[in-house]
Amino acid sequence: MRMTLKRVKSSLPEYQKVKELYLTAFPPEERPPFFLIMSKTNNEDVDFWAIYADGRWVGLAYVISSGDLSYLYYLAVSESERGKGCGSAIMRTLKRMYEGQRLFLALEQLDESAPNNNERIKRRQFYIKSGLMPINCMIQEGRVIYDVMSTSEAISPPECQKLMTDYFGRLLTEILHVRAFPKLEKENERNDNA
Repeated sequence: MRMTLKRVKSSLPEYQKVKELYLTAFPPEERPPFFLIMSKTNNEDVDFWAIYADGRWVGLAYVISSGDLSYLYYLAVSESERGKGCGSAIMRTLKRMYEGQRLFLALEQLDESAPNNNERIKRRQFYIKSGLMPINCMIQEGRVIYDVMSTSEAISPPECQKLMTDYFGRLLTEILHVRAFPKLEKENERNDNA
């Protein structure tokens, strides 16, 4: 499978598909407004990718970088392309593109009472299979708290916080209640047993 990435711009033929995927793949409480993430693509440290497999559009990735740290903020595969190996191919491509970077992402915590806990388990297993590992960091955006996985254990919560504050700006970081912090002992034990 040959993967190609193109920058998302309003002139991109698949722009509406990218926007629709963003709006449907992530619940409202887990995504800023589309116009906000698009406005941030003017920054040189932000990459918003439309992803193609063998020439057909299959998904999106949104990466925020600062120094040697890169945050895979969003990754989504089109529903019609799921289960065909596209996600794994995308992760291999992104790891090559951001080689030398400490790549990390945030994902929903495992929660046996969550209606989508099986999806959360599968997602975590997918990222582990893709070479990421849980690290001692959590991210909060609004009322949602995420676990963090990375290609490197050497990422600290203050580094994550700085990247997010640089991206959102101090005011939006406070308004959106975005913060990074170390995992609690109890959280480490719960996730290590999963």
